[in-house]
Amino acid sequence: MRHFCLLFLTLLLLDPAIYAADSQRQPPPFQIYAGYSRLSNSFNGFPGQHKPLNGMYAGVAFPEWRHLRIKVDYSLYKGTNQGDPQNAFFIMAGGQYGGTWHRERFFVEALAGEGAVNGTWRSTANTNYKNGNTGTIASFAEFLGGGVDTPIGSHTAFRIEGGVQHSNFDALTPLPQSLPYHPAGLPDYFGRISAGVVWTPRLGPEIVANSQPAIHHPVESEVAVESLNSVGHIHLFSDEWFSYLNAGAVEYDRHSWGRVLGADVDYAGEVLPVIILREPSVTDVYGDRLAPGRKTVYGIGILPIGARVMWFSHGHVKPFYDIKAGMTGYTKKVFSKYASYQDFALDQDAGVQFRLSERVDLRTAFGFLHQSNGFVVPSNPGLDEMNWSAGLSYHLGRPVAVQ
Repeated sequence: MRHFCLLFLTLLLLDPAIYAADSQRQPPPFQIYAGYSRLSNSFNGFPGQHKPLNGMYAGVAFPEWRHLRIKVDYSLYKGTNQGDPQNAFFIMAGGQYGGTWHRERFFVEALAGEGAVNGTWRSTANTNYKNGNTGTIASFAEFLGGGVDTPIGSHTAFRIEGGVQHSNFDALTPLPQSLPYHPAGLPDYFGRISAGVVWTPRLGPEIVANSQPAIHHPVESEVAVESLNSVGHIHLFSDEWFSYLNAGAVEYDRHSWGRVLGADVDYAGEVLPVIILREPSVTDVYGDRLAPGRKTVYGIGILPIGARVMWFSHGHVKPFYDIKAGMTGYTKKVFSKYASYQDFALDQDAGVQFRLSERVDLRTAFGFLHQSNGFVVPSNPGLDEMNWSAGLSYHLGRPVAVQ
């Protein structure tokens, strides 16, 4: 709470026009927020043993499009219940849809992502447990809620928000099995309420009446077709180490959000019409290989939520970074026979496009593709695959002069 008060006073003092009358403006491009947050229960809060957890939250909401913003949210909670530590954090992303009534701005939001908690949240009596964990340490998480921002200056507002948060942390059986299970009464749904300060580094442009008709310019966009191929693995968010994949990808990029750090900020969405996964023929609940040999599983992917930043977009050599999120699906359960047919996917790439003609670029990149089911089912080996990609990008609309 002391850190939150210091943050509140700092943002307040940074605002030189706190008592000035606001001119009528469009919504600010970015929102940066932080504050206090509270969960209604602990993760081991069985009936009769409920205990709330205190924490903090922070995040950023990106420029809006037709009242809709993409946002990234981080929350952290700490406490104890029944003598067992409860230390968790959640990283989620999603949409925020809002509108203004008088001076207040109301919004609703839907977020999804990943949560992590210490391995002894279920019990600290962990002598006969794998890695000393009496419960699973990761889970898919969702939040549905809303709130209101009340201006306290031209660059700051006080925010109150709340909603329902869901996660799926499971208890573990002792060795030798060490299998996840869900005891009756273990909480999945939590109330979440937060209060904090929103800071807008830059105000939205003033709304100026203009009798002249607006001139509409075509929006720059492009479609890239490329091949994606494995080059190795990395353990960041998953356990599986023995699978390889190849995929065909079609990506659509549309210039949507201005510029940041000298780069164009574009919407990016991707479809993987063909995924060829080569995985061990026999695995355990954690995705570990139990026998020699491999099998091939086919799948598809849709990653409609994403963004790309590109420098020198009208030049001959154009470095870029993009990130897309969505789902992959397979004809069989993948990474383990105890896992799932569908997985959440996060695809990141850093690369360069080389202009070949007015409309066509050569596109090369090195990337990282994460797949996991977020513990929607108890078994979640996941896969973190490093890959290289190459293909061609075709620019739609009118050709743009090279700079």
